[in-house]
Amino acid sequence: MDIEKAGSRREEEEPIVQKPKLDKGKGKAHVFAPPMNYSRIMEKHKQEKVNMASWKRGVAIFDFVLRLIAAITAMAAAAKMATTEETLPFFTQFLQFSADYTDLPTLSSFVIVNSIVGGYLTLSLPFSIVCIIRPLAVPPRLFLILCDTAMMGLTMMAASASAAIVYLAHNGNSSSNWLPVCQQFGDFCQGTSGAVVASFIAAALLMFLVVLSAFALKRST
Repeated sequence: MDIEKAGSRREEEEPIVQKPKLDKGKGKAHVFAPPMNYSRIMEKHKQEKVNMASWKRGVAIFDFVLRLIAAITAMAAAAKMATTEETLPFFTQFLQFSADYTDLPTLSSFVIVNSIVGGYLTLSLPFSIVCIIRPLAVPPRLFLILCDTAMMGLTMMAASASAAIVYLAHNGNSSSNWLPVCQQFGDFCQGTSGAVVASFIAAALLMFLVVLSAFALKRST
């Protein structure tokens, strides 16, 4: 009697655990159905990707045009400086007065730097075409922005140094006894001034290309 009471008490104290009923039918895997607007979300994402690609293609086309203009400007600056020379009509038996870019190392460096920049910009046109064909590609645009930054620094350095020389040629410097020579070599000073202005334009275009590429890379990340 005591054993039956103890057993009944133990059954009352033990929690009742219900075992789940197994379905004896054919086992079927339950697949969670996608939300009702899943196709709409994917369509919207695809449309945004298409819009982004078209926008980047437009930026790449603009980049190509600016790059071509900058290449022409840099090579024109180098050619103008290299072909600018003047010889005064009066001379003696042993002395002839002439002015050439090779007389000043700064102007010689100007010609070399602008020739390098013009050659780089010409060789970079295929990379710009790749960005037009594949507007979402990041590596070619990253390569261009790095090289454009370096070339912009070189162009700005050469143009600034040559501008200082041209300024001294126009105005002179009484402290260093540098007399203005543009009164005698007017054509030479005019040609060098035009070359320096063209180099500054090329540097400004390179700066704009760097900003444009950085903005395009920011939109892609």
